[in-house]
This record gives sequence, C-alpha cells and structure tokens, in this order.
Amino acid sequence: MNAQAKNLQTLYAKTRLLLALWDLGGSQQKVARGKLTKRIVSKGQNKADYQAILEDLEMQGAVTVTKKGSSTSYTLTSPTGLDVLKAGLRSDEFEFNTNLGAWVGNSLLRLLREVDVVVAAPVASGGGVIGSYEEFKSVTLDVYDKLNYEHNLNNLVPIYRIRREIGERVKRTEFNNFLLEMQANDIFQLQGGTVEDNARDKIEDSVTTELDGLRCYARLLKA
Repeated sequence: MNAQAKNLQTLYAKTRLLLALWDLGGSQQKVARGKLTKRIVSKGQNKADYQAILEDLEMQGAVTVTKKGSSTSYTLTSPTGLDVLKAGLRSDEFEFNTNLGAWVGNSLLRLLREVDVVVAAPVASGGGVIGSYEEFKSVTLDVYDKLNYEHNLNNLVPIYRIRREIGERVKRTEFNNFLLEMQANDIFQLQGGTVEDNARDKIEDSVTTELDGLRCYARLLKA
C-alpha cells in the first residue's frame, strides 16, 4: 500500500470512528470502549486496528480518554472533535469504501440536520480560504497587529484569539502547522502559561506540541 492510499485509509477510519462516537452520544456523555468497538469494528477487522487512531485523535485533542480501573471510555472533545469530524467529511478525498451500513447512513442524516457541516464557497479575496503558508503568514500578522492594538495586549497575543479571528478560513491542523512554521522561521515566539479564566475551550484553541507542551501566546519577533 502506497503512502497516499494509507493516508486515505486512515482518514476513512478516523472519520468513521468520530461519526460513531458522535452518534453514540459522545459529545454529551462518556461512551464505553466496548460499545464504541462494537459499532466501528467491521468483519475481518480487529479492535487493535483502531488503537493507533484513537491515540492520534487523543493527541489531536479530538477525543478524551477516561480510564477507571479496568474500564475505558471515550468522549468527543468540544469543539475540536466535531471540527475534525466535519473536516474529514468535507475532504475532497474522503469517501466510504465499503457498504455504508444503516447506522452510518442514519448518523450522517442526523449530523446534517443537527450540525452545520456545510461551508460557504470561498470568495476570491479577503475572507477566502487560506491555501498556503505565505498567505497564512500575511493574514496572521495582520490579525496579530489588530488584536494587539485593539486590546492593548503588550505584544503578547493569545493564540486562541488569533485562531478565532481567522476562523474557518484555515483547518485547525493547518493553523497549528503554519503557526509552528512561523515560530521555526523566527517570526513568532510561542509562549506557555495559561489563558485568562483557564477556560477549557480557550486552551483547546491554543496550540499543544509534543516537545513544548501547551503554547498559549504569540510574541512577534520580526515581520
């Protein structure tokens, strides 16, 4: 299997898992591992096949894993989990590669009725979808200057504010990657600490890396 096929297979499994977790009420309550496994593991598969995907989703902040004794349960983290699910369904490369099954079809219908999955078409300029690092850098520097000036932030701008200002013009994972690239290029220094009122949603809209942990603020080093 080549790399592209493997990536598509992972996207399919990840999206199907998140859809199952959402359908089982995972956005409001914990879902037992056995219940989730029964829903997602198809004939010929092993539950171990999904372990790496669950770990990846946990690192991504899309799924929260709770362990109590020998039992394990999962919840769909808000808002990241639903954002990742919607992004997977919107992907041009995503398609179901087997018979859907009644639960998948019904879940998709319910998701369309209850959640806004559709994204407006991008406009030609100003407010359109960000398609490159250079465009992201330009937009982010403008947003940084605007927030820093309007809120007197003393050159230490919360990352969650930057993310929310840019909104759905860029995918969450691309926002993280591009922002880290700006740090690697010595444009921003991403700093730790915590957000005001320690709100969970603001922390989720910050950036977490394996090496540095939670980064909540951006400081401009050079334009």
